[in-house]
Amino acid sequence: MKSIVEAKRIVFKVGSSTLTHENGKLNLRRIEKLVTVLSDLKNMGKEVVLVSSGAISAGCGRVGADKRPDDTPGKQAMAAIGQSELMRVYEHYFSMFGQVIGQILITKEEIDNPKVKQNAHNTFDRLLSMGCIPIVNENDSMSFAEIEFGDNDTLSAVVATVCSADSLVILSDIDGLYDADPRSNPDAMLIPVVTELTDEIIACAGGAGTNRGTGGLITKLHAAEITMPAGIPMYIVNGNDPAILYDLCEGKKRGTYFAPRN
Repeated sequence: MKSIVEAKRIVFKVGSSTLTHENGKLNLRRIEKLVTVLSDLKNMGKEVVLVSSGAISAGCGRVGADKRPDDTPGKQAMAAIGQSELMRVYEHYFSMFGQVIGQILITKEEIDNPKVKQNAHNTFDRLLSMGCIPIVNENDSMSFAEIEFGDNDTLSAVVATVCSADSLVILSDIDGLYDADPRSNPDAMLIPVVTELTDEIIACAGGAGTNRGTGGLITKLHAAEITMPAGIPMYIVNGNDPAILYDLCEGKKRGTYFAPRN
């Protein structure tokens, strides 16, 4: 197992709550900071894969909707509008640093097919060997409720296994996993290391996330259920200031670390 310092290929996942303002529109200042840090890490020799939420939220902001649709066709429509907006913004900022990006949209139905999974692995390998930064999202405009990943935390863990990543870093709107809800309990303590997903640890995850995303900490534990047995270290850190990724990649203890089993 490689530490985050030694890791060559890293999957970074950023959620809607980190990418958008409260009104659902894209937080351009934070996206610019994120792109700056990821571009710099790539210049340091890291292979960067970005799993990005935000398409549905960006679509809602683009058409002036005040909340996410509850129905699947509505979500699909907002994703179709928002995905192009999201990629346009990423292209603008990454190109400022001379980076080339490539879009990969995945559905669970596709990746469950071994042949498609291998093709996806080959695509990631080729893009990374070309010096590109793959930007991944679920293909929300084409997927159905029963075959959705359901959240991009799970998707990021799947992507980490598909592309044989050395680490997965999930940027959240919270510092990591706590032993209680820090929003309501001032005595809540951060759990720095998780070596096993016990019932007690799962109970600490609580409920859903913000109204701009689909998951909370429980979906991040679902991601850990994939990465830990696959031998991939996973981290949850606060994405409000993307510069935290420098600290993490320098070996400083940040957020919660989920240790792989092998």
